[in-house]
Amino acid sequence: MSQDPAVAAPPLPGPVFFDRRELDLILRVYGRMVAQGEWRDYSVVGHKDFAEFAVFRRSGDAPAYRIEKRPALQTRQGQWAVIGDGGQVLRRGRDLAQALRVFDGRRFQVVD
Repeated sequence: MSQDPAVAAPPLPGPVFFDRRELDLILRVYGRMVAQGEWRDYSVVGHKDFAEFAVFRRSGDAPAYRIEKRPALQTRQGQWAVIGDGGQVLRRGRDLAQALRVFDGRRFQVVD
């Protein structure tokens, strides 16, 4: 006996979130920036269309940076974006490690 296609609707998609490998890459950058004293707090949120990892300089501030995963943009400009505090896109790409390289320039600082 076959099932009516109208009755067997596909399940609704859940919220977008980061997998373990993606969180590992993001938390490595976060840990490095905390050790440098630049970041102090973070939040992780899974929305319907995208996931967001926001970092804060202080707990009460607006996010200094947001790392977003938007799977719908994967075939176009890339699903990963690093967004600055003013809302400007600092880097976008298909590969998370490549997008996170925007923070590599902050690794070494000149000391007087």
